[in-house]
Amino acid sequence: MLTFIGDYPCKLDAKGRVLLPSAFRKLLAASSEDRFVLRKNLYEDCLDLFPSSEWDRQLTLVRSQLNPFNRKHATFLREFYRGTAEMHIDGNGRILIPKKIFSDTSLSNGLTLVGQDGKIEIWDTKKYNDSAIGQDEFNQLANDILGDNMAL
Repeated sequence: MLTFIGDYPCKLDAKGRVLLPSAFRKLLAASSEDRFVLRKNLYEDCLDLFPSSEWDRQLTLVRSQLNPFNRKHATFLREFYRGTAEMHIDGNGRILIPKKIFSDTSLSNGLTLVGQDGKIEIWDTKKYNDSAIGQDEFNQLANDILGDNMAL
């Protein structure tokens, strides 16, 4: 499994392409990943870029919780897939963000690509910077999620 870390400011060119940071390109080249899925994040105003192996893992998790013959589940599944796009990295290490997906978010030309374990989040830089929480709040969140015995 790929692990993406770090946050990198990037620019969107006039054709809607963004150059992936060299750290991400090197990781992807070593893994032979050549297919990706781009979708709107479920909770934040950003995009998620999944290598195909991670997308397949996510789909396995989702499918294990759903019954396609249940109306609520079918509605969720439809919305989950809405606006997704399959893509490839071009020979120059860029991805093309489809206009439809770009227009469904509040992204600008100033982007930040954020490694989030098995995926890359694509944020508007200002929104990404504004989303940061303070150290005390992060410490409390870590305790709530990981417990008091977990040391980071």
